[in-house]
Amino acid sequence: MDDSLFEYVEPVRVPSPCVNVCRLDAATGWCIGCGRTGDEITRWTAVGEAERDAVMAILPTRMTSLRERRRRGL
Repeated sequence: MDDSLFEYVEPVRVPSPCVNVCRLDAATGWCIGCGRTGDEITRWTAVGEAERDAVMAILPTRMTSLRERRRRGL
């Protein structure tokens, strides 16, 4: 086998908001760890940077809402 036919390419690392607390809030459908929906989590590495950036922009608002819901016991 001719090794010159293959070149090692470093895997691309996609930045993620995941904090390894993976549980979806039943009422909102948002992960209580990162704020993404199940669909957003599933598609994260398949979508483009613009879509990831758009999701990242709304996560602080979602996380604030989740914290408030938990504080109120909802």
